[in-house]
Amino acid sequence: MISTSTQTREKILPFDDAAAVFAALREEGKQLVHCHGTFDLIHPGHIVHFEEAKALGDILVVTITGEQFVNKGPGRPYFNDQLRSRWLAALACVDYVVVVPHPAAVEAIECVRAQFYCKGREYADPLNDLTGNIADDLAAVQRVGGEIRYLGSILFSSTRLLNQHFDPYPPEVKSFCQRVAQECPPARFRQIVDDFSQLRVLIIGDLIFDRYTTLQVQGLTSKNRILSGRFIAEEMQAGGALAVFRHVREFTPHVKLISLAGTEPWLNETLSEFIEPGEDAIVRSPDFTTVVKQRFVEPRVPGKELPKLFSVNYLDARPPGDALQRALLERIAAEIANYDLVLVMDFGHGTLEEKIRDFVQDKAPFLSLNCQTNSNNHGFNIINRRYRRADVFTLDQTELDLAVGRRHVDYGQELTALASHLGSSYAWLTRGVTETLGRNCVKDICACAPFERTIVDTLGAGDAFCALASLAAASRVPLPIATFMGQLAGAQAVRIVGNSEPIRKGRFLKGGVSMLAF
Repeated sequence: MISTSTQTREKILPFDDAAAVFAALREEGKQLVHCHGTFDLIHPGHIVHFEEAKALGDILVVTITGEQFVNKGPGRPYFNDQLRSRWLAALACVDYVVVVPHPAAVEAIECVRAQFYCKGREYADPLNDLTGNIADDLAAVQRVGGEIRYLGSILFSSTRLLNQHFDPYPPEVKSFCQRVAQECPPARFRQIVDDFSQLRVLIIGDLIFDRYTTLQVQGLTSKNRILSGRFIAEEMQAGGALAVFRHVREFTPHVKLISLAGTEPWLNETLSEFIEPGEDAIVRSPDFTTVVKQRFVEPRVPGKELPKLFSVNYLDARPPGDALQRALLERIAAEIANYDLVLVMDFGHGTLEEKIRDFVQDKAPFLSLNCQTNSNNHGFNIINRRYRRADVFTLDQTELDLAVGRRHVDYGQELTALASHLGSSYAWLTRGVTETLGRNCVKDICACAPFERTIVDTLGAGDAFCALASLAAASRVPLPIATFMGQLAGAQAVRIVGNSEPIRKGRFLKGGVSMLAF
């Protein structure tokens, strides 16, 4: 006699083998029914859903999103793939369980090719689909010749149960999210984010391309004792102001980028991968070198931060000439009055010279500022020496230390002083794994611990924070909610390599709604 544990194991199929198993079952005349989800915590609503689904056919297949692709915010899924698949397989009504290594359900639908694809009744209303994936699911179901059914006479929320009775987040994060949820429950959070689509945003700043070159380190050469590596792959990513443009464009279509670029043969084709015609007013000149930052990295080990070896920067040593600055100023002057938010991304690479900075500070209706320190400008690109006005600003601990110019800093006090100097309504200091401090026009201080502890790559996380916090500030969102939004964007950014993809609105909504469900 086969033990229960063996029966359970036999129900769990590897994704690569599952399609053949299901094809054989269909050949036998079996009618397959398919349910897909995260199923992070099984509750009575799931049981009823599975039983109603099983009644539609002969074989019930439950597929679950692999843990690295779950988009419910930091700390989720609470239970790993092995536990979620094991307890699903232990249910008598479930015949097969498959962990799907993809973020959405399309690949799962094409693998199972069931007669009936079942979703919860709440998904019958398209407004409940935060990610916008249901339309893709429906198209996939139609392609495989199936039908969709909305089932479930009992509704519970795994997310709410986990947030209330488990600890998916550290205590300080949970406490912060509970406070935010009192003022901004999930429905209001979603409405605020949807309303970002009305904002008109002009982004002015340094255009950067991040080139990630992956090497397998082989060791030191025998003669010169230099590091030797075997080339594996290379990827060009949109960095700097272009990365922020991509983040913002996920939330509003009314966005334009103004920057400087060269006329390198590769530029237009590469730029077209990230930005559409009409979305930029980039000044191109053969007298300017398009900024490229090449980072040599090793292959990432799952669960660990991307190991970086060294970097090489391709950029001009001197600022752009007067003629190029005048051309840039003309572009800005033609656009700046047409926008609700002007977001300045100053990396110190030539776009924001003194005349440009003065004009933008004088003319921007609502100005958000990110003045960054990096290896090329350390000690020179200091926010309170380059700027006198910002309605919003974000900076990190090193940048505030340079602005203050002394050791043993009281960060809350100095953030308030800098905000007063710049006349800022909102100000944020991000301190990596320590905390984020926010300050508003009435000098309230909001402290928030980092949401995400599993780091893939920190590059671009501050830019993602700035993008979403700036949208919230331009919408006059209360400080704790705006801080929550910035932290959520930063938490999502550190889970991807560099700027390989923008902060997706659907993922952002899903993560925020999950973290605020109490």
